[in-house]
Amino acid sequence: MKTLVSALALTLALPAWAGDLSFNVGAVSDYRYRGISQTRLKPALQGGLDYAATNGFYGGAWASTIKWIRDAGGDAQAEVDVYGGYKAEVATGLTLDVGLLHYAYPGNQLNPSANTREVYGALTYGPLTAKYSHSTTDLFGFADSRGSGYFDVTVSFDLGDGMTLTPHVGHQTVRRHAAASYTDYSMTLAKDFAGLVLSGSLVGTDAGKTAYASPANGKFLGRTGLVVGLKKTF
Repeated sequence: MKTLVSALALTLALPAWAGDLSFNVGAVSDYRYRGISQTRLKPALQGGLDYAATNGFYGGAWASTIKWIRDAGGDAQAEVDVYGGYKAEVATGLTLDVGLLHYAYPGNQLNPSANTREVYGALTYGPLTAKYSHSTTDLFGFADSRGSGYFDVTVSFDLGDGMTLTPHVGHQTVRRHAAASYTDYSMTLAKDFAGLVLSGSLVGTDAGKTAYASPANGKFLGRTGLVVGLKKTF
């Protein structure tokens, strides 16, 4: 909790630096994170804020409604992410992005706690981004899973007229829980209507159906599906 409060204080202090502050609100037909549904394959409401300083530092916060904590016997209905980092061009056309991300599930009451902290580093060259995230706590409630990692590659193709096509593949390793490790993939087509983005994503995984079955109804949370989203940034 102290980490979350400190990160929030840092985020609120960032406007003292020269830069840009933006806000976003949206909804999705299914909140998928790393290919796994966080909402039992149901819709979610989401929103956040981002601050990017001219010196390369940034910070932000983002939240979404969720269902998986309650399904697992806890009592959190929302996920709140707080993050900060530094992003800069380190060579011609090559951008480095490093930072810290804290996932908080207020009142989750799970043991181990679902609250998770990761450090990450990413390199972007042209349309391609490769990123690695490393957990410095247990990962989303998996016992003794500190040191888990997620490596992903994303390519963003500008199709013109505000449209983008974004293929993605990632692999989640859950330390000491081999059955919970898996690969996810997605293909997203999005259209930007002057800050209002409509998107459709085909999302899937090769996750174990037992490891990622909903405790509420037994449905596989990593199954292949179409996720439709609408997001407004201002």
